[in-house]
Amino acid sequence: MHPTALQNCKAFFDSYATEALRLTEKPRIVEIGSQDINGSLRSVTPPGFDYVGVDFAAGKGVDVLLTDPYALPFETDSVDIVLASSVFEHSEMFWLLFLEIIRILKPTGLFYLNVPSNGMFHRHPVDCWRFYPDSGVALTNWARRNQIPVMLLESYTCAQGGFSGGLSEDQWNDFVAVFLKDADHQGRFERRILHDKREVYNGIVSGRDVFVNYAEQPQDRVRLNAIHRAFYSQ
Repeated sequence: MHPTALQNCKAFFDSYATEALRLTEKPRIVEIGSQDINGSLRSVTPPGFDYVGVDFAAGKGVDVLLTDPYALPFETDSVDIVLASSVFEHSEMFWLLFLEIIRILKPTGLFYLNVPSNGMFHRHPVDCWRFYPDSGVALTNWARRNQIPVMLLESYTCAQGGFSGGLSEDQWNDFVAVFLKDADHQGRFERRILHDKREVYNGIVSGRDVFVNYAEQPQDRVRLNAIHRAFYSQ
């Protein structure tokens, strides 16, 4: 797990955990793709949650083994938070997985999505997709087309982390989105990650019709420019 994946999930909990704990005693979190490989989202989860890790392979951090990538073994409207970090790029039909995630969430439930906006080809066992600034809006429209009143609370693409000597040690620009299952409950969640986080591109906040730090350039332009400078200075 790369460093910004942990940083972004911690920022999610910093903004949303307090209200989730207020709504439900010991709220349930389901993490999809929970196997601990160089770090785990459990490590940044505050106390007080019932954490269930699901994955296709047994290993550290895995509580439930999946047999079908598009069928989660949880009852409808039973989960408070679903986390998926570096998962959707490996899902051949992520739009089906998205609907299944929304199904198991309570009406006040939140879905935290972190998926690459760029980065090298990495099969696990396949590598199919990258997400751009409008992806969260598209998923919301897909849910509503399926008669589910999902709301995109916010999304953004984060800056690369770990800069050293002008080059980034972390190649990934994470696309992050937070969804609420039922828009009727939007008033329960007033805090946003983007109220505090600044190193982002093309952020979207519910209720606003402009991008936060709008950038037309590819999300990895900073890294590419650094590589070009290093190459031509030789």
